[in-house]
Amino acid sequence: MDTMMMFVGILVLICILGFFNEKVTKLTYEIALMLFSSILGILLLVGISVVENTDIVNVLKDVQGFDIHEFLMHGVLCFMLFAGSCHMQLKDFKQQARQVTVLALVCTLLGAAFYGLLIYGAGMLFGLNLSLPVCLMFGSIIAPTDPIAATGILSKFGLPKKTSFLIQGESLFNDGIGVALFVCFSGMVSASSSSEDGFVGVMLREIIGALVIGVAVTVLCFLMYRFCKHAYLKIFISLLTVSLSYVLCEALHFSGAIASVVCGILFSELRSRYSAYEEEQHAEIFDSFWETLDVFLNSMLYVLLGLSFVSVLKMEYVLLLSATAILANLIARVASLSISTLVIGEIPDKFTRFGFVALLTWGGLRGGLSVALAMSTKDMLPEQTYFIILGCTYAVVFFTTVIQGLTMKPVYNRISSRHRTA
Repeated sequence: MDTMMMFVGILVLICILGFFNEKVTKLTYEIALMLFSSILGILLLVGISVVENTDIVNVLKDVQGFDIHEFLMHGVLCFMLFAGSCHMQLKDFKQQARQVTVLALVCTLLGAAFYGLLIYGAGMLFGLNLSLPVCLMFGSIIAPTDPIAATGILSKFGLPKKTSFLIQGESLFNDGIGVALFVCFSGMVSASSSSEDGFVGVMLREIIGALVIGVAVTVLCFLMYRFCKHAYLKIFISLLTVSLSYVLCEALHFSGAIASVVCGILFSELRSRYSAYEEEQHAEIFDSFWETLDVFLNSMLYVLLGLSFVSVLKMEYVLLLSATAILANLIARVASLSISTLVIGEIPDKFTRFGFVALLTWGGLRGGLSVALAMSTKDMLPEQTYFIILGCTYAVVFFTTVIQGLTMKPVYNRISSRHRTA
């Protein structure tokens, strides 16, 4: 399909579904887009089987076969991460550095391992040909929580400030950890040289390299930003900052995701320090641009995820495996959080340990990154295994985004009333 036609089609759906939700269903915006797009995707699948017009069939297949991995990992991810982090303050990270680090690193590592082992056991029980490295790779796909969902969905439920910051901070930084894990385990699966450095080597390279690139590029670009007098040129400089950091990291095999977050936080810190020298109108234009771009790119991603949801139907034993994947995700999340809270230090906002684990388990939404990583395994796995991983990933993403997202507020209210100290 022509790129412009695809863009127009997605934009039509964003506007129509968003307008319908605003006037009728009044659900959380991102959840509504994914839910209604999923329903539409299933209807389109049915349409493919009954429509005989070849042109229409080809259009429907093009829409549902859209490469989300290419769109996200080699396209808009850096801008979405920058937009989500460019309003966060460095002082908040300093105050909760230990908690964010434990959740982003320890919890992600444990979550990937627990999920992989659970799926490996389920595979043996169901007679599926899933090796342990494949299952651990699958765990690295599912373990990272989604920063887009965290900032776009959870931020609207009035969570306490420190807890909300922890959920967002974990989601922003564990992407890089998850990708590093994915590199290690996918190297084992494909028996490539990707795993020669081992996990520690890959992790250090991904994180330290991303920090160096992110800081260096941001400081250099901010010198232009600081002395620039044109409001729109300031925006262009911020776009250059994050995109250049991401491209350099990808070329050097560092974590572009972590570099994008570093750029956003450091840019926010530098802007706050030099706010006296920035015109108020320029600051408003800057903030409005990144907020609008963030919402637009999120909208595109949720529509694409919804339309592609029918991929889960290509999986054998679809209901059994979907339920298994969702249950394994919840068990792995509870287990990894329970262990992480032993070293996390003070539990924020007066939650009990049980209440904190329960809240972050239900608030651990998954999103586009998991789907993109799952799609990238197509060339290294047998077709049946690939569709199992892709289908289960979609099942987990749909459940956490729609079901957990829709019920997050009542769950939080119940946990808050029962598991917070006076």
